[in-house]
Amino acid sequence: MSAPDGRPVGAEPSIGRLFASATTEMSALVHDEIALAKAQLKRDVKRGAASGGAFSGAGAVLVFSLPMLNFALAYGIRTWSHWNLAVCFLLSFAANVLVAGVLALIGVVFAKKAKKSKGPQKVAASVKQSAGVLQNAKPHPRELPVADRAHQAVARSSS
Repeated sequence: MSAPDGRPVGAEPSIGRLFASATTEMSALVHDEIALAKAQLKRDVKRGAASGGAFSGAGAVLVFSLPMLNFALAYGIRTWSHWNLAVCFLLSFAANVLVAGVLALIGVVFAKKAKKSKGPQKVAASVKQSAGVLQNAKPHPRELPVADRAHQAVARSSS
């Protein structure tokens, strides 16, 4: 009876096979860490885009709504309070600045969340750690028996 990899059941794998297996698993780990970094970077870019959108919205409110909104609000305040028209225009401007301020605060919150996220830095540190482990892993320098050399040559040619 033999194991799925072709060696007899109960036999210990050779150093070469163990090293090849470790190398394959480390390669898969590095690929997974790169995928994680991409996912975290994508999330941070989305947060940054939301922040930029909120800031753009604040600017658009100030630029495009001021003329019509100021006239409508100022004349509405004048009709309701009978105050001087100049004071009514100042109040309508203050209302527009308040709306723009709220939108700017929303933009600041999203910008801080995007800046605070350290996802790519964590993944980069993990990749460096994995590379260090892989760099220090070397097979034992002893001579392999003739039977293990034949298996090792087959393992190298198939991978």
